[in-house]
Amino acid sequence: MCGVTGWIDWKTDLRLQERTVHAMTDTLSCRGPDAQGVWLSRNAGLGHRRLSVIDVEGGVQPLVDNPGADEPAAVLAYNGELYNYQELRQELSSLGHGFRTRSDTEVVLRAHLQWGADAARRFNGIFAYALWNARRQELLLVRDHLGIKPLYWHAHATGVLFGSEPKAVLANPLFRAELDAEGIAELFALPAAPTAGHGIFRGLREVRPGHLVTVTRTATREQRYWQLESSPHTDDPDVTRGTVRELLADTVERQLLSDVPLCTLLSGGVDSSAITALAAEAQERAGHGKVTTYSVDFPGSSDRAPDAWRTSLDAPYVKAAVEHIGTLHTSVVVPDDDLLAARDAVLRARDRPGWGEMDASLHLLFREVRRRSTVALSGEAADELFGGYPYFHDPAALAADTFPWLHGRTTPAALLRPDVRAEVRPDEYTAEAYRRSLAEVPRLAGEQGADRRVREIFHLALTRWLPPLLDRVDRVSMSVGLEVRVPFCDHRLVEYVWNVPWSQKAPGGRPKGLLRDAVRDLLPPQVTDRPKSGYPSTPAVRYTEVLTARAHELLADPDSPVFELVDRAAVRRALDEGRPLPSPRTAPNPVGGLDHLVQVDEWLRAYRVSLR
Repeated sequence: MCGVTGWIDWKTDLRLQERTVHAMTDTLSCRGPDAQGVWLSRNAGLGHRRLSVIDVEGGVQPLVDNPGADEPAAVLAYNGELYNYQELRQELSSLGHGFRTRSDTEVVLRAHLQWGADAARRFNGIFAYALWNARRQELLLVRDHLGIKPLYWHAHATGVLFGSEPKAVLANPLFRAELDAEGIAELFALPAAPTAGHGIFRGLREVRPGHLVTVTRTATREQRYWQLESSPHTDDPDVTRGTVRELLADTVERQLLSDVPLCTLLSGGVDSSAITALAAEAQERAGHGKVTTYSVDFPGSSDRAPDAWRTSLDAPYVKAAVEHIGTLHTSVVVPDDDLLAARDAVLRARDRPGWGEMDASLHLLFREVRRRSTVALSGEAADELFGGYPYFHDPAALAADTFPWLHGRTTPAALLRPDVRAEVRPDEYTAEAYRRSLAEVPRLAGEQGADRRVREIFHLALTRWLPPLLDRVDRVSMSVGLEVRVPFCDHRLVEYVWNVPWSQKAPGGRPKGLLRDAVRDLLPPQVTDRPKSGYPSTPAVRYTEVLTARAHELLADPDSPVFELVDRAAVRRALDEGRPLPSPRTAPNPVGGLDHLVQVDEWLRAYRVSLR
């Protein structure tokens, strides 16, 4: 996986701006520690940082078509993996295309030369890339179907800036770190249901999942190339289970393609265990060795009582899965002090306030994984696809006139100062975002009642709940140069399961019953039937104490920038009364609100964010 960035300008000669394009590219060094490259012309500058995964020697970027020509047809800066690139390469070869490398990057380039913007419809993979058509003087920004790989852009007076992460755009003096009312609303009211395309910073956009953005001298336009379509599901339960198993097995096998060491992330739940078991079967068929697996744990976790979100410890289930599948396993134990030390690295990775200690522990897990592997497969997105979260099964949440995971919860917007709240209007902002989201649901003709509502919930889960999870995994993993692949996000699997009725997805009311039954023969029963248990949060006492002390320091500092947004008196009352602050996360965690408060302050300072 890699980092891409660039600058299009119709008036400035970018051949004289090499230093700035290099500066933009250098901000993405963690995403691509293996190589870097910059390509410049009068109107376009493209930068690339490379994490070598396929064709280590030949996949240098930016990739130029016909590099010896005075004016190449196209130049590509690509971040991603195409899992069907070998089939596409054969098809393109039959159409007369020659290839200089073994990389999937060249397949992307030649696919666009053959099919134009329609090429993206043919891709199966995770990707976000920029293609400069020199002859047409046109930039194309493209993002994968579900938005697994990020890509941001900013339209300035005479062109466009873009990058895999906001930090690349921020490195150009044409863009300033500013926060307006919409950004405040996204940060405080909708951190768990972000608006597609919104980049938090004023004027920063994100290419939406399944979309492409075309930039010419006269116009910038967005176009959707993929979306879910609703149609009647005619397969019976046996065929449905078989199809899910077949699609998932094919996806996992495709995603094992790598020229560098690969592993899986194993939590002991049915999602990651199924991915691991299918990977082990594929490895055995290919004559390769055992699968390497990793999990995360914390000192003292066995002393923590279960709750509605974290229903059981991972360790016993991880052990059962490891013994049954036969993997080479490592449990990464994360102590308090390491969590505290990782906070700044995580903030810099995400370019915005995130999920605090949950981000920090993930960063430390990924850092340890990266010591021996470059690619990891994850069970992310199975709950959104098969209905595993509690809100799918809670009548009150289903009936709520809002995002179901926000039902009955208080967001950090409750802490906004009265004057800020009057301008931001977080309640109205959230309500409008919910209405827009419902309007995007692809309806099935004649579907009514509970079935219609469940379809809405699944669409909300895939388009509003899943994106921040995918963003978190990408940004935190790439901060240590680790590529995480997510087989459950294969668009073919998503398209199929989307139309499976709820009675088959949750037979007998069993959460994720369809998935459990489809992989039952692969796993021990206690793993297959383990109830949903969320990503673990640390029971660390010291972490909470340090953040509490930091919050009191902010209260005592009259120049704390966070209190330009947040009501100082409200925070002081909550701390004095021992009440937890409202958290941006839906998982119960008494330190989540403190984390958010302190991180917002750290972010405003570190990024020198001005308020508009």
